[in-house]
Amino acid sequence: MRAFSPRLASLLPVLLLCGPVAAAPDPTNWAAVLDEASGQNVYWYAWAGDQRTNDYIGWVAERVDEQFDIELTHVKIGDTAEAVSRVLAEKQAGNHDDGSVDLVWINGENFATMKANDLLFGPFADALPHFALTYPEQNPEVVTDFTLPTEGYESPWGRAQITFYYDHDDVTAPPQDIPALLEWAEANPGRFTYPRIPDFTGSTFLKQALIALTNEDEALYAPVEESDFTAVTAPLWDYLDALHPHLWRSGRQFPATGPEMRSLMGNGELSLAFTFYPSVPAAAVADYELPPSTRSYVLNEGTLGNVHFVAIPYNSPHKAGAMVVADFLLSPEAQAHKQDLTIWGDRTVLDVTRLDDDSRALFTLDESNPAMLPAGALQKTLPEPHPSWMTALQDAWQARYVGN
Repeated sequence: MRAFSPRLASLLPVLLLCGPVAAAPDPTNWAAVLDEASGQNVYWYAWAGDQRTNDYIGWVAERVDEQFDIELTHVKIGDTAEAVSRVLAEKQAGNHDDGSVDLVWINGENFATMKANDLLFGPFADALPHFALTYPEQNPEVVTDFTLPTEGYESPWGRAQITFYYDHDDVTAPPQDIPALLEWAEANPGRFTYPRIPDFTGSTFLKQALIALTNEDEALYAPVEESDFTAVTAPLWDYLDALHPHLWRSGRQFPATGPEMRSLMGNGELSLAFTFYPSVPAAAVADYELPPSTRSYVLNEGTLGNVHFVAIPYNSPHKAGAMVVADFLLSPEAQAHKQDLTIWGDRTVLDVTRLDDDSRALFTLDESNPAMLPAGALQKTLPEPHPSWMTALQDAWQARYVGN
């Protein structure tokens, strides 16, 4: 999931140009939405940093073409900020009707930025026929993004949670909390690392560590400007200063992404790593990217997790087609295919316990895979901090360890 981006807020002017917007389809009139969507070409801007993700989006494109006569084009980007900046530039130029982005994979501070600056179409999510299968009244995480209510401007389509994995042949007692991770790294130099900031997996590691180390974690769930950033984060920088010399390549170089870190595990350069997709280690074992001695686990204090979403820019010319794609992503067919370890392994946002028997059967997991997390391992999910903390931490990391 590429949901995060650095310093985007600084690109936004205080005042944005306004203008008339073409009439949008009524999300509550689904028959009319389907009729208008037929024949549309939907441009979906989505992170393209993992081949499994790209292949899944390719499968979605085939299915929406077959079922709805929609041509779905995956516009492959490395950072969601690319899509957000494009929509912003179009608004500043007065392009309110014919934008280039129809759908965007988004959450976190990018969602906060777009919503605050009126760059989103909606509300629409509540009107999607399959949205009810998420049972939001029982699962509030599908309508909350980094502490912020989505208010129908995003549609959920997957779950993420930090999951550690290790080579059981090399590691018999993996660290169970953040302080123990430092001790383990000191005893096993060069065998652990994290992705270079501002990569979203690396940035999430910073938040995981900060929650564990600070005595002021309640401050993380309010805007960063309301707290003393230096005081709250001081334990994190002390920790990283001690950790970095014991990382892969002595902390002088970092893998660019989570998939690159997984490759380092696969070729034996690392013995311990982590991912934001809990089923990825098991999927990588099934694809022979990781050895069968791979095992997964979560920290004793729990790990950060969130739901990732899709949203529709306010100036998309194909809003009907984008809504139909968003609804298809919530169908049991699409959600089960996505969760399949041989496809992607991304967890469903549907409340499987409330589905009918036939639909529920689609989500049966292959528990024979040795890298699969034990049942119930993800029950302790730590909520994401306010989105403003992401950018602040990224900027501080860059200033401290890169110097720009």
